[in-house]
Amino acid sequence: METALTDQLFSIREFGIFLRVFGYLFDYAYIWAPFVFGYLALKMWIIYAKTDFILKQGSVLLEIKLPKEAPRSPKAMEIFITALWQTGAATEIDTYWWGKIRPWWSFEMVSLGGQVHFYIWAHRKWKNLVEAQLYASYPGIEVYEAEDYLKTLYHDPMEKPFWALNFKMDKPDPYPIMTYVDYGLDRDQKEEYKVDPLVAVLEYLASMKSDDIGIIQILFQAHKKERFADGRLIFRKDWKDAIKKEVEKIRKEAAKAYGEVVKSISPEGKTPFPMVSLTKGQEEQITAMERSMAKFPFECIVRGIYYTTKESFNPVYINGLIGSMRQFSSNTMNGFKTGWYTDFDYPWQDFHRLRRNLAERGMLRSLKMRSFFHAPYRNFHSKPYILTTEELATIFHFPSAIAAPTPTIARVSAKKVEAPANLPT
Repeated sequence: METALTDQLFSIREFGIFLRVFGYLFDYAYIWAPFVFGYLALKMWIIYAKTDFILKQGSVLLEIKLPKEAPRSPKAMEIFITALWQTGAATEIDTYWWGKIRPWWSFEMVSLGGQVHFYIWAHRKWKNLVEAQLYASYPGIEVYEAEDYLKTLYHDPMEKPFWALNFKMDKPDPYPIMTYVDYGLDRDQKEEYKVDPLVAVLEYLASMKSDDIGIIQILFQAHKKERFADGRLIFRKDWKDAIKKEVEKIRKEAAKAYGEVVKSISPEGKTPFPMVSLTKGQEEQITAMERSMAKFPFECIVRGIYYTTKESFNPVYINGLIGSMRQFSSNTMNGFKTGWYTDFDYPWQDFHRLRRNLAERGMLRSLKMRSFFHAPYRNFHSKPYILTTEELATIFHFPSAIAAPTPTIARVSAKKVEAPANLPT
């Protein structure tokens, strides 16, 4: 009886406190309400202005056919990507009135029934820049404006099974992935001795059946220290600060380990031998991070998509999609792992497939629009991560026919040469 009465008194007291707080908020609404609603109104206007700006830009999808000869190191792709580091300089008026944004790009490796294609998506005004830089880096390739292959994709969970994921990083941004430099592709060596990590991705795409569509989509835009003119009301620090912090952390860990060794040998704290240097793994981590700091950084997201028919569906291709990026990973560095995906692990998480249908439709819409970074087509399930030009060139470049003998890669059928100068007129 006493316990029930006490609980009732406490509930009445708590309700009275709630009413009092609500009363204070209501009485002083003329102070906080303009800031809250002003912030929300500004955010809504920025979304509208950006959407209008994006729609006016237009887009172009370029297909690249590779030559059978004239192999190039991934360094050529890194030079090309460096030319795309467009930060989109803008004033506050450009950003908040016209909705101007930084340009973003999409590298795509696509299997259409086992036929592997390379695509680059960009806003239409950048078409000439992309073509010029591609021809400069890869003489002998052919670039075509292609029909968007994603237009034929539609959502039909019964007849067209669809599975997609956003890869995420295993460690913080300062740690780089295994790059072509680590695989020795920056050095001059015979083609038959080169080990290209991208071949595993291309072979996976080439292994698909005639009704299957497999896509590796890499979206990226230039990263720099944000400011008010970038349309961000909450700023984010430059990633170089994170690298410096991580390097300092590794050095402190090495010094701490050395101190513990000294203490175990000499309780008086005297050093019986010269100071122990960093371990081999720590040296490699610091070297890789400092090399990354010298490169241009991009905010990125890597997606994987498997789209097929009901009769052709094979769950093994989902496992292959997840594992296709594993060769870029390292236990001491960074790597790709499974992030957000369109499926759910347990039946009770998704009643009558409602959540999965919603996720699939949203992902399919984002794929077709190559959208991720900007509202209203931003994917809030995942966050972008930093990849440098070297890392991007590792996961997307054009391998030679010897290093990547995949027969289903679209290549130029004949070599183009100029006509002889002594032809009769």
